[in-house]
Amino acid sequence: MAYTAITNIGTLVSGNIDEPMLMADTIIIHDGKIEAVGDKNLLNALRVHSDAYKLIDAGGMTVIPGLIDSHVHPVIGDYTPRQKMADFIDSSLHGGVTTMISAGECHTPGRPTDPAGVKAHAVLAQRSFQKQRPSGVKVHGGAVILEKGLTEGDFAELAANGVWLVGEVGLGSIKEPADAAPMVQWAKAHGMKVMMHTGGTSIPGSSTVTAADVLAVKPDVVSHINGGPTAISPAEVDKLIFDSDLTLEIVQCGNPRIADQVVRKLAGLGKLGRIILGNDAPSGTGVIPLGILRTIVQIASMSDIPAAAAIAMASGNTAQVYGLNTGSIAAGKEADLVIIDRPMGSVGKNALEAIQAGDLPGVAMVLIDGEIKVNKSRNTPPAAGKVTVGQV
Repeated sequence: MAYTAITNIGTLVSGNIDEPMLMADTIIIHDGKIEAVGDKNLLNALRVHSDAYKLIDAGGMTVIPGLIDSHVHPVIGDYTPRQKMADFIDSSLHGGVTTMISAGECHTPGRPTDPAGVKAHAVLAQRSFQKQRPSGVKVHGGAVILEKGLTEGDFAELAANGVWLVGEVGLGSIKEPADAAPMVQWAKAHGMKVMMHTGGTSIPGSSTVTAADVLAVKPDVVSHINGGPTAISPAEVDKLIFDSDLTLEIVQCGNPRIADQVVRKLAGLGKLGRIILGNDAPSGTGVIPLGILRTIVQIASMSDIPAAAAIAMASGNTAQVYGLNTGSIAAGKEADLVIIDRPMGSVGKNALEAIQAGDLPGVAMVLIDGEIKVNKSRNTPPAAGKVTVGQV
C-alpha cells in the first residue's frame, strides 16, 4: 500500500474547466490514485496510516494534471514510420503528456483495408498499447479506420475485443456521409467514440470534409476543426460552433487563425468545455513533443483565455469526452501529474503568468499513476524552481 505526498505546491490547476483553480497545497497519492487534496494537515493524517511514504516538495511551483494529446497517429510501439523517428512518445512525455488518444494508425506500412485486415489491425494496436505503455504513457490505440465492407457485426466483434475508438472518418474508403452515418451509428451503439476528419485533405486517400458532412454524420469529436493542416472556412467553422454541440478539437498542426476564432466564440458562449487539444502528429508537419504545451500557450496568450482554463482543455475536457479517469486533480482520479514553473528568464512570476505571457513553462517533474517518470524535462526550458524528493 504505497503512499506518496506532494506538498509545498504554490499553484494547483484542477483540470476542471468550470473551476480551473484549487485552493490547496498538498496531494496524497495511494496506489496510483489521488486519495486526497487539501492543505498540509493531510500530512499529519498520512503519518497515522503509513510509517513511511515518499515526499515530493514542489518548491512552491505549479502542479497541473497530466496533459492528454487527443490526436496522435501512432503505429506500434514508440516509433513513427511517417517521420522515421524513434521515441517520439517518450519525447512527448517530457512535454507533460501522460495520455495519448489514437486518431487512427493510418501510417502503418501496408495498412490493410479489407474488413478482416481492418479488424485485426485495430485489435493488434489496441492490445499492444494496452500491454506495453511506451515510457509509461497511456496510449489508447486501435482506432479502427472505416473501410467499405464493414458490417454492424464487425463493430460488435471489435467492441467485444476491446476496441472503443473510431479513427478519423474520411481517412479510409468511407467518405460520403450516406456511407459513414450508418457505420457511425453502429459504432456508437457498441460504445465506441467516433472522430471525424474536418477540412482539406491531409494524406493521399483522405478527402475534404465540410461542416455539412460533419453535421450529417454526427461524430463525437470534430477532429482538427482548425485544419489538419488545411481548415474549413470561417463561415463553415461558425456552423459547427452554433449549429451543434459537438466537441471541437484544436490541433497544433493546424491553422492558428481558425483556432483563435473557435476559442473566442466559444468563450463568448460560455462553452469552453467543448474544446479539446491535440497535436495531429506524427504527420507531414513532423513530430512536436511540446505541441500540447505550445497550443496551451497559444490559446492563453493570443486568445485571452486564462492559462488554467487552457490547461483544462488539454486535460479534464478530453478526459470527460473519452470517459477517462484522469485529466483532473480530485480524489479517485489516476495520479497523472506534472510539476511546472516559469522558465528561467520569463517575465512571468510563476508558470501560469509565463504561459499567459506567451512563454513555454519548464517541466520539472512528470508522474504517471503516482510514479515519477521524468525528473527534469529534456525538452522544455529549465524550470526556475526545484523539486526535492525524500522518504519519510
